[in-house]
Amino acid sequence: MAKQKMKTSKTAAKRFKVTKNGKIMRRHANAWHKTGKKRRSTLRALRLEDVVASSDSSRILRLLGKK
Repeated sequence: MAKQKMKTSKTAAKRFKVTKNGKIMRRHANAWHKTGKKRRSTLRALRLEDVVASSDSSRILRLLGKK
C-alpha cells in the first residue's frame, strides 16, 4: 500500500520561498503598516528578504511538503 502524500500548506507557500541552494527566504514584519514613523533606512532594510532561522527550517520544509 502506498504512503499518502502530504499536502502543501498554502499559507506557508505564500510566505516562504526555497532557493536553489536550499535556503528558506522570508519577508520582514512591520514593513507595510505605520511607515510614516520609521526611518528610510529602516524601511529599505525591511523590504529585503531574510533567511529563516535554522531551528525553524525543518518545520517550514514540512509545511511546504519538501520533507
